Amino acid sequence: MTCFLPLPRTFCVPFLRHGLLLALAFVVSCACVAQQAPPLRVAVVGLEHGHVEGFLAALPQHSDVQLVGIADSDPALFAKYQKRFSLADTLFYRSEASMIERTHPQAVLVYTSIAEHRPAIEIAAQYGVSVMVEKPLTISVDDALAIRRTAQHYKIHVLVNYETTWYASNKAAFSEAWEGQIGEVRRVEIHDGHQGPKEIGVPPEFFNWLTEPAKNGAGALYDFGCYGADLMTTLMRGETPLTVTAVLNHDKPQIYRNVDDDATIVLTYPHTQAVIMASWNWPFGRKDMEVYGATGYAITVGPDKLRRRHEHDTAEESVTLPPEQGFGRDSLTYLKAVIANELVPYGDSTSGAANGASIVKNLKGDQSSLDTNLIVMQILDAARESARTGKSVNLTKLGN
Repeated sequence: MTCFLPLPRTFCVPFLRHGLLLALAFVVSCACVAQQAPPLRVAVVGLEHGHVEGFLAALPQHSDVQLVGIADSDPALFAKYQKRFSLADTLFYRSEASMIERTHPQAVLVYTSIAEHRPAIEIAAQYGVSVMVEKPLTISVDDALAIRRTAQHYKIHVLVNYETTWYASNKAAFSEAWEGQIGEVRRVEIHDGHQGPKEIGVPPEFFNWLTEPAKNGAGALYDFGCYGADLMTTLMRGETPLTVTAVLNHDKPQIYRNVDDDATIVLTYPHTQAVIMASWNWPFGRKDMEVYGATGYAITVGPDKLRRRHEHDTAEESVTLPPEQGFGRDSLTYLKAVIANELVPYGDSTSGAANGASIVKNLKGDQSSLDTNLIVMQILDAARESARTGKSVNLTKLGN
């Protein structure tokens, strides 16, 4: 016969309470796991753009993103990256359409030549798949407008990835201007580039199209001028410049026979002037910006440092900024937020949040948005024409 002795009341109440709390914690924990969103399914189109190496290197740090396919017509290129990043054979496809049909990605990342961005976007759009391309958006305004029509018709996102979008220093400089810390912006100088594609040793498949105007749009003008055009358009909150004037140099024709290797672009606005210096002739790689207002200035130094001085400061201050958090941390975090309708890119009319969803709209400016990059393409296209004719080009705001 088993005997059960009654437990003292002072023991039972804490014991039961503790057991109840454990049970509730277990239920909550299970619910959180059950509600955790599955990883974003992404696919890569093209391996000709050297920036794909950065994506593949960063992927292991993103458990919330899953690579489901890679489309490229050259098996040797896939083999190169397969060996370096231990990629499975099953990821490789020869055509974008076949890959999308079999793997059902939620987004496509394009690492082709710039001229191939539009065809890649148009294929993905037919399957309702959003796209992020490497900078710049495309090679002409005509292509950019065609891409916008495609995005609107198929209701997809088209985004552009710039390394400088994720710089805490640029975000801080924007804030200095937008919040009036340096007064009305009067002059901006933006420097981007490096010693040259050959000089820094880019892979041959990358070099081949970078130095062909039909595939890259131009040389340094497009390769690095796009950074300045994007930063300036964001700083000016989507305002189209009044005029664009550009001068191109061929300082190293023995290496860059068909394209410019140095470009200077001057943009004018009603009360602001910007000078964009894009070059394959810098003694060192650089990506920095100087923003001068009526009462102060903000100067970026690399990704995380800012020099600034305000009206009543006795000396310049240098600060080191913490890494960006949230949606602005990196391209994959941003892309995932956009696809999940947690973030609406600046000016994006293709987005629609689910019923009751909480969304954030990038109202001040968005370096990756399609609207921003339509203006970037206006600037680059006009700069190319200005350099050809030796005359300034007047711009007007693009219609919808």
